[in-house]
Amino acid sequence: MARNHRKLRVFHDAHKLTLAIYRETKGFPKDEWFGMRAQMRRAAVSVPSNVVEGNARRTTADYLHFLYIALGSACELQYLAGLAVDLELIPDAVGIQLAERCDHVVRQLERLAESMEDALAAEREHKNRVGRR
Repeated sequence: MARNHRKLRVFHDAHKLTLAIYRETKGFPKDEWFGMRAQMRRAAVSVPSNVVEGNARRTTADYLHFLYIALGSACELQYLAGLAVDLELIPDAVGIQLAERCDHVVRQLERLAESMEDALAAEREHKNRVGRR
């Protein structure tokens, strides 16, 4: 199945979120460079990266697996953005904006994963019908 991640709105939104995370974590104190800053950046990069990797996979089941990894990373990033506010590493307004962007990406990934689950079920049903002939 030929897929192109560049055609997915969720990929572009996750990419923009990653850029925002890098921009907003640039000013973190040095003692957080290998803590919160690194963890937020890793989680942010993981979201679009796993969408891309999933798109490159041959089967729908593999694609779905990587979508769920991306979803987990997006949820992790939601938490970390809130934690960064609580630790006063970023201002409340920035944290709210990042949380909203994370929520948006999470909802997009949930919808995409749901549609891929439906496609996988249809593929399996088709296989079962063909196999019974």
